[in-house]
Formats: sequence, C-alpha cells, structure tokens
Amino acid sequence: MKIIVTGGAGFIGSALIRFLIEETENEILNIDKLTYAGNLESLEIVKNNQRYTFEQVDICQTEKLKAIFERFKPDAIMHLAAESHVDRSIDGPSDFIQSNIVGTYNLLEVARHYWQALNESNKKSFRFHHISTDEVFGALGKQGLFTEETCYDPSSPYSASKAASDHLVRAWHRTYRLPVVISNCSNNYGPYQFPEKLIPLVILNAIEAKPLPIYGKGEQIRDWLYVEDHVKALYKIMSEGELGETYNVGGHNEKTNLEVVKEICAILDELRPNHPNGIKCYEELITYVADRPGHDMRYAIDASKIKQDLNWLPEETFETGIRRTIEWYLKNPMWCQRVQDGSYQRDRLGLGENG
Repeated sequence: MKIIVTGGAGFIGSALIRFLIEETENEILNIDKLTYAGNLESLEIVKNNQRYTFEQVDICQTEKLKAIFERFKPDAIMHLAAESHVDRSIDGPSDFIQSNIVGTYNLLEVARHYWQALNESNKKSFRFHHISTDEVFGALGKQGLFTEETCYDPSSPYSASKAASDHLVRAWHRTYRLPVVISNCSNNYGPYQFPEKLIPLVILNAIEAKPLPIYGKGEQIRDWLYVEDHVKALYKIMSEGELGETYNVGGHNEKTNLEVVKEICAILDELRPNHPNGIKCYEELITYVADRPGHDMRYAIDASKIKQDLNWLPEETFETGIRRTIEWYLKNPMWCQRVQDGSYQRDRLGLGENG
C-alpha cells in the first residue's frame, strides 16, 4: 500500500512513519510544511529507507498537492498536518484557521478529485483517515467519558479549528461519498515531542533547575496516551476501520497535571540523583502560574469501540510509558538542543497577549 502522511515531521506523524516503515511493508510519502514543530531529525532512522520519501509542502498549496497525488498515486491518506498547541492558538489563532480548516478543505478536495478518477477497484480500497483530538468535545465534569456520540463543544481556537475540520471530513463523506474514517485521541506523550508540551517541558526544565510551571492549581485532568500505542491504533483504524465511522483512542490513564509533574520529578530523583543548583528534590521547582483562558478541567476517553471493533488496547501504562519517555529525553540531549531553533525557548505562551 502507498500511504501519504501529512504532518509527518511532527510528533505523532513522525512516530507513525517510524512505525509504518519499521513494522509494515507500506510505501510512505511524508508531506510536511516544516513549521517550528516539524523536525526531520525525528525521522533520521528511516530517512534512507527506499520505501520513504519526503516532500516539503504546505497542504494549502493546491497545485503542488495535485502533482504529488498524480505522481505518487496513493492508496490512503493519513492526515495529521495541523497547528496543534492550544496556547499558541490563543496568542495567534489565524494560523490555526488557515492550516487546520482551510488546509483540510484543500486536502479533501484534492483527494476527492483524485479518488473520483480512480478505477473501480482502486476506488473501493482508497481511504482518507483524518486524525483529530478529544479537545473538540470540550470539558467533562467529574464523571463520565467522551464517546463517539459526544456533542462537540470546543473551548479554544485550536479545538474549534479541529472541530471544524472534523465536520468538513464528515461532510465530504456524506455529500461526495469520499471514503473516510476519523479518530479522536487523548493527550499523547513520548519520545520526540516538541518541548512546549507539558511533559517534555517539565523534564528539560527540571534537569536545568528551571521552574516547573503548573497552570492554576494543577487540577486539570487528562487521559494520557503513549504515542507508540496511538500510532498502532491509527494504522488499525486506517486499514480496518469501517468507512464513515469515528473511533476514540485513549490510554486509560487519567491524571491531574500536578500528578504528572510529581511523577516526573520522582523518576528524575531516581535517575538523576545529583540535583542541580543545590535543590534536594525536583519537586522544589514546581511553580504555580496563572491559568490559561478557557482551560478545560477534564478530558477522558471511552475507547471501548476501538477495543470491541478493532481489537486494540494500549500496551503501556502511564507508569511504564512516562519512564520510557524520561529515559529517552535524558539519552538524547542533542535532539532537544537542536529542535529548539530559536522560535521557542520554553517561554510562557497562551496568555492571549499577542492576539
């Protein structure tokens, strides 16, 4: 199978490509704009593989996309290209509207015209997999889980733009019969994650004795999903999922942000016992900062549908996954140094002061 992965230089996209090249026989074309969060070093291990190709293209560039489709002749699209950081969307929503909504529309149209011109056999096997987030559902109360039937209630410019893209994909399926599947995932973590996200930010700040910022009281609850578990689910959904269906992917690991940070600190106390700057333990670095606007308090995924229909379950617990993640960051300081190219230096984002 020939698969186009959009956003393949990002965190989840690069993990997906590494999995597809290492664990399957598929031919992969990676399309990525290479914004601040796109990093080809995350694909160093596969870059010379004959089944892997990279094209630096913005999904808003219609003619370039058309040429790529005609040349590569994909059997499937796995669409991850998106602006994805909530704090950045608060400071500058325009990029999120352009990439996540306009870009998805453009990709859908190019894919639709390509698909409509295929012969009947290839038409039946073609797939467009749209990868989205649980943030489109808004916030949960203390009880309950997001299901595939949960109504959309996005809170941030980021989640609103992803909700819009989900609706576009469903509309292209219902109106044009484009063969699509959609997935909505919980919070991903793992190796190669850009360090403005909570877990890598805390790891890198801690080992340099910098403050560990906790929004509000740190009571926000997220369901944490190890990225390598996620990409295995994505491949199952793309290759085995029922057309027109949505699948929620979660890690069955609900934790408050404060619990996550304290867990990281405890593991670092064990792995890096020579504490910097005279601190006795890494928890001393925890600093409470003003919460971001519209911060949802709880997300939690009901992943029973993907378990029942596609026989998928996460393999990592939070305890095993977070240890693997911390060990990776400690072993790869040069990746961390190079990925921060000056556009982001672990400064505070999301206060809405630049909008």
